[in-house]
Amino acid sequence: MMLLTFVVLLTAAVPSALASGTTGTSDSKKLVLGTSADFAPYEFHKVINGKDEIVGFDIAIAKEIAADLGVELVIEDMGFDGLLPALQSGRVDIVISGMTPTEDRKKSIDFSDTYYKSKQVIMVRNEDKDKYPTMAALENEKIGAQKGSIQETIGQKIPGVKLTSLDKISDIVLQLQTKRINAAIVEDTVAAGYLDDMIGLAHAVPDEEQVAAAIGIRKGNTELLNAVNGTLERLKSENKIDQMVTEASQLMADREVASPNIFEVFRQYKSFYATGVGYTLLLSALGVIFGVIIGLIICLFRMHDTAILRWIGTAYVEVIRGTPMLVQLMIIYYGLSLTFGITFSALQAGILTLSINSGAYLAEIFRAGIQGVDRGQLEAARSLGMGRAAAMRFIILPQAFKAVLPAIGNEFVTIIKESSIISVIGMVDIMYQASVVKNITYQGMNPFLIAAAIYFVLTFILSKLLGRLERKLSASDRR
Repeated sequence: MMLLTFVVLLTAAVPSALASGTTGTSDSKKLVLGTSADFAPYEFHKVINGKDEIVGFDIAIAKEIAADLGVELVIEDMGFDGLLPALQSGRVDIVISGMTPTEDRKKSIDFSDTYYKSKQVIMVRNEDKDKYPTMAALENEKIGAQKGSIQETIGQKIPGVKLTSLDKISDIVLQLQTKRINAAIVEDTVAAGYLDDMIGLAHAVPDEEQVAAAIGIRKGNTELLNAVNGTLERLKSENKIDQMVTEASQLMADREVASPNIFEVFRQYKSFYATGVGYTLLLSALGVIFGVIIGLIICLFRMHDTAILRWIGTAYVEVIRGTPMLVQLMIIYYGLSLTFGITFSALQAGILTLSINSGAYLAEIFRAGIQGVDRGQLEAARSLGMGRAAAMRFIILPQAFKAVLPAIGNEFVTIIKESSIISVIGMVDIMYQASVVKNITYQGMNPFLIAAAIYFVLTFILSKLLGRLERKLSASDRR
C-alpha cells in the first residue's frame, strides 16, 4: 500500500501535457476520447506547424461534440482492440475510430446514430492486381486485417485463409510491402492514403454492403448518448460531415514524404524521441527502485522461519515469473478498473507493472547474494549481541548487495528494454514515438532503427556507469 500510494503521488506530479494519451480518468470538464490514430482519414498523426497532432474527420466530429457540451476534448491514442476495454473501464468517455456497431459490440457498449458509410476493398501489390479478380481467388491466401475490426470478421469467412491480424493499419501495409501477406482488407477511404506505385487495389470486392461507423459510449450513459446524437444530427443537417471528410482526405493526401536518410529523419523528429526517452527512463528508474524494495521484502519472506511468510514469498515469485508481463499489465490497467473500480493512468500502471515484475526476479538475486555470504558471519554477529534484524542490516545485506550489483545492473538494462511493452496502453515511451514517426513518414525501417540506436546508447551508458560503480566498491577488496 505504501508503494502504491507513493507511485500515485509521484506520477500525479508529472505534467500530463508531455504525455498525450496517458491521462487517467476524466472529470466533468473534460471529454476523453479513445481512438486508434492510424486510420486515415478518420484519425491519424500529422505534423502541423512543427507539432505532432491527431487529426481526421473523426477528431473534427469529436471537437464539435466537446464544443456543444462546453468541455475540453482530451484524446487517448491506443490500439484498436483496447478501445472497448478502455470505454468499459471508464478510462475514456467515448470511442470514435471508424467503429462499426456490430451486434456483438452492442452487447458491451452503446452506439450513437451512424455518421458515415464506407465499403471494403482488397489492397494488394500492383504486380498482383490481376491475380485476384474475385473473392474466391483469395481462398487459402495470406491476408491481413486490423485486429478486432469488421475487416477481420470478413477475412475469417474466407475459406482456408491464413489471416494475420495486427493493431495498426500501417503494420498491415508493411506486411504487404514485405510480401509476408498477399492482400489486406481495408476500408476504401483508408486505402486511399496508402495507394502508390507499389500498392494498389484488386478487382475483388467483399460481398458485404456498405459498413456504417458510429460513436461508442459506455452502457447506461443515456445523457451523453443523447448529446452525441444531437450533435451528429446538427452536423448532418448542415452537411458538415461530408465537408470534414473532404478536408481530412486532403490533409491525408498532403502527407510528408520523409527523406530516406535516417539522420534526416532523426533530425526532423528528434523532439518525439526526446519525449520518449524521458518517459522510458522514468519508467525504468522507478521500476528498478520499487523493484529493489519489493524484491528485498519478498527475499526476506522466502528466507523467514515462519511458514506462511515463506509460502507468500514463494507464491509471489512463481506467479510473477510464470506469467507474461503483458498479461500483468492488462490486469493492472484494465482488470482492476473493470473488476474493482481501481483506475490507474498509463504511467502509474506501467511503473507498477515493471516494479512488480522486476521484484520477483530481484528477490531471487538477493536470495542468492545473501546465501553467498558465509553463515558464520551471521552467527558471529549474533554472538556479539546483535539482533537478527541488525545483523542482516549491517553485516549481511551490505556484502550481499555488493555481490549482486552486476545482476541488479543487468535487471536495470533489461527493464529499459522491456519498458517498450508499456506502449500498448498509450504510454509515450520510445517505442510509442517510433510508431508515431512511422505513421507520419510512412517509413517502416528508419523510425525503429533510430529507436534501436537510442536503446543501445541508453543501455551502453548504463553498463559503463555500473562498471565504474562495481570497480569502486571492489577497491577495498583489493586492499
